[in-house]
Amino acid sequence: MKKIEKFEDLIIWQRSMDLAVNIYSQFKSLKDYSFKDQRASVSVPANISEGFERDSNKEFIRFLFIARASCGECRTFLHLANRLDLIDKKIGETLINETIELSSMIYGLIKTRKSKFK
Repeated sequence: MKKIEKFEDLIIWQRSMDLAVNIYSQFKSLKDYSFKDQRASVSVPANISEGFERDSNKEFIRFLFIARASCGECRTFLHLANRLDLIDKKIGETLINETIELSSMIYGLIKTRKSKFK
């Protein structure tokens, strides 16, 4: 297993960045700027990186919880986009499934950090 030296090495950060890019690309032509400017997708990798750069495991875990909550917010945003027909249903479902998987991965890291780094 590769040693994690920087937040960019974290798979959850990489996947959350991919998710944010995919979401922004799906909504770049949307004229409703208040909807387009919804930033939950960017908040996920931002909180992962901020927590990683903090001084303690406790703070990292706290920011992972915030990232996970932002993932849930992002999922709600995608459900809304699907219901309003702002996004292709199949693409929306794919992105929703990615948020579910990412949320699970973040929680897995939280559990690991809690048990191994007390």
